[in-house]
Amino acid sequence: MGDLNARGASSRRFPPGPESVARARRFVRTVLGHAAPDVVETAQLLVSELVTNAVLYARTEVEVTAAAEAGTVRVAVGDHRPDRALVPHECASYAGTGQGLALVALLASRHGVDTGEARKTVWFELDPGGAPPHPAGWDVTVPASRVGTTVTLIDVPEALYSASQQHRHTLLREAGLAVAAGTDLGVPAHDLAVAQDMSNVISARVTAALREQPAEAGVRSLLLGMPPDAGPAVRTLWEVLGLAEEAARDERLLTLPALPRGRVFHQWLFDQIAGQLDGGTPVAWTVVPREPGAGLSELVPWDPGQVRAARVPTIAADERNLIIAANAAAADLLGRHPDDLVGRPLTMLMPEHLRRRHTGSFTSLLLTGQPRILGRSVPLPALHRDGRLVPIRLLIQTQETADGRTVFVAQLTPRAAAPLAPDRPPGRPRSVPALPEPAGGPASVARVAVRGLAGASALERLALVADTGAALSSATDLDEGLQRVGGILTDRLADWCAVDLFTENAEVERVCVVHRGPRGSSPQEHEGPLPPVSVTARGPLARALRGAGPLLLTEPPPSNQVTSPLDAHYLRMFRRLGANSAVVAPLRARRDVIGALTVARSGWERPFTEADLPLVDDIVRTLALGVDNARLHQETRNIAERLQRSLLPVLPQVAHLELAARYAASSTTAQVGGDWYDCFVLPGGDTAVVIGDVAGHNLDAAITMSQLRSMLRGIAVDREEPPATVLRRLDTANHSFDREATATCVYGLIKGSGHGPWELAHSSAGHLPPLLTVPDGPTRFLEGGAGLLLGVDPDVPRAGASDAIPPHATVLLYTDGLVERRGEPLDHALDRLSRHAAALAREPLDVFCDELLIRLGADGEDDIAVLAVRPTPPS
Repeated sequence: MGDLNARGASSRRFPPGPESVARARRFVRTVLGHAAPDVVETAQLLVSELVTNAVLYARTEVEVTAAAEAGTVRVAVGDHRPDRALVPHECASYAGTGQGLALVALLASRHGVDTGEARKTVWFELDPGGAPPHPAGWDVTVPASRVGTTVTLIDVPEALYSASQQHRHTLLREAGLAVAAGTDLGVPAHDLAVAQDMSNVISARVTAALREQPAEAGVRSLLLGMPPDAGPAVRTLWEVLGLAEEAARDERLLTLPALPRGRVFHQWLFDQIAGQLDGGTPVAWTVVPREPGAGLSELVPWDPGQVRAARVPTIAADERNLIIAANAAAADLLGRHPDDLVGRPLTMLMPEHLRRRHTGSFTSLLLTGQPRILGRSVPLPALHRDGRLVPIRLLIQTQETADGRTVFVAQLTPRAAAPLAPDRPPGRPRSVPALPEPAGGPASVARVAVRGLAGASALERLALVADTGAALSSATDLDEGLQRVGGILTDRLADWCAVDLFTENAEVERVCVVHRGPRGSSPQEHEGPLPPVSVTARGPLARALRGAGPLLLTEPPPSNQVTSPLDAHYLRMFRRLGANSAVVAPLRARRDVIGALTVARSGWERPFTEADLPLVDDIVRTLALGVDNARLHQETRNIAERLQRSLLPVLPQVAHLELAARYAASSTTAQVGGDWYDCFVLPGGDTAVVIGDVAGHNLDAAITMSQLRSMLRGIAVDREEPPATVLRRLDTANHSFDREATATCVYGLIKGSGHGPWELAHSSAGHLPPLLTVPDGPTRFLEGGAGLLLGVDPDVPRAGASDAIPPHATVLLYTDGLVERRGEPLDHALDRLSRHAAALAREPLDVFCDELLIRLGADGEDDIAVLAVRPTPPS
């Protein structure tokens, strides 16, 4: 430690209170006043950290000793709790205050700890002669992880644990200082001390367990030795953290509250420790249900390459709301280059009227931890480089970096495309969740061998094939379905599997790689476009893609048989993921080969044999049928959506009449509905407004919608009759062509000159009533003119109505997807729409429509169409 007892060394004792931190800092400056100023400042910083640690965790009198000799500064901080061992925390440089021992290790030339029977002393030296050496960490004894009652933590994502631990210690540290200074956080001092002690115990035991695991693993299963009586202290820790989080949300602490996933992870961690100490069984993190906005259980740390490799338009931003990564798909969507986006604020991709809203929501997330903008598919416009607006659905989720920072990963799905499954953001590994452990012990600690299904019963083999088909057919899209299939196969048949499919251009793409747990290689690096199946390709994958197989591989393909880039790529995957046997089989549908399936077992498994080939053949038949059906379904949907969008009109330019419209496909289904809007000017000068919804969600609904739209336009322009008469004629025509089709519709005429007054003449065929929003008056629904929906009885007379439209008022026509929610009364839904519309009454019409979709259309289960009209007399 150096001689701090020599002449010139000074010591002072301080009480265990927060005021001692500043006093110790002043004491060190006084003693070291003749040393170099930068050295003195560093010494003050480090003594502040060490005294704070002693006040918070030792809670005894603190003695500070300082000396300077030949320019070298030596400082020691002692307390009377030698039993309270040091618990160094890994902290990144951005973490601010509260880094304690990590900061000392980073800045000091030498450092250490001396422990005696009645005293513990932490010391450091600062040598002004050169830069500090590379920090070597602390040479402390970490308690053995398995001493005490064993607690099993299954599938712990290291990056998420690191971020959660860092936030927990920072929050408890600040709460301790605040309570010691007299701030009432609702936390008893005794409970706070218990929480801090137990937090350190957990950190020490997890640190020890992590040291016993291979460093390359992104997800680990840990065995912790916990004190048998620690359960009550763990529960106290959870309660204290909750109160501290509440204080952070109320801005009574400087530390920001935890983001949703951090809270969920801590609850799981503490429940596992306390529950198992009470005799409960382990539950893996990967199978714990998430609360809305809590995100997903990514098992590997985030890195920018995951965004760049994603097929979905994707952008990542940091906690400063600055873009840190973007892929080519996102840049193309916005008319930019990926490098031009990095370092720019995320708000540059939004129209002006949404920037303040996004900044407010993002700031609210950081300040309150409330996930209003996370995990929700929100329809909104993005700003193209040329100034035009691109309709998208925005889905933001969080992920942790290796050093514990949070990254916000945003998927920008064009609303003209099929909705994406929201449960796999870029960077999520292709590994399957842990399953309930068998009777022999934790499945993730002592892995259960894959059953050799060659000797399985016919019922078991049939169940595997049936489950494979069901997993694919029940998924919302092909990617999700193949991921589920991979999970089943790697649970019951193989260690890893890969699916390769031909694209529309006869190219080959590896669409899915799934394995049981992370090895040194991330499976994403093996996905994506593959080299072509050239005439020189002779490897097993090339043979399967030409129709041969199932092929049994009793060893990886030999290097001397690699004759093409495709063969080399296949061999590289085998070597990186590990396999001692495999089966590769073609996927055939309608007499064509559409792809191939590879299932493989690693060295410790029983290898595949000829007896396994019939089972794999049955699996690929089922898989090929499901893939083909999914592709046909998607093709049909794309046709329907293109038809539907082609029929959405360009709104006319009408003097002194503002018009705005929005359309958003469902974010949760893979089907297209029959929603439509229309607006056109009649020969007589009136402006026709239409909103409608055909029953059904398929190509037939889209075709019926196109027919109704065309017939309505023709009847309206030809006759220029009142809306009720036009709807009756439309119903008669529809009944003549298709007696089965039903639809709802509102047809209205905006009447009035450029200076007003204006009125809306309208009639409704079973549709939701238009909403009239007045800036300085009540908001009300225009319920007159209601009648039966189209397709029920064309002979029933229809009613019409007419309502005055004040200047600057807004008439809103909308489909049910904007308001209806499963299990909610319609009156409640309409009241919600009325409140939001009233709050937006003075906003520009584009803002009015965009905000309604953002507020009411997120995670919508049905398509949404909106048409808004606002008379604007000359000023």
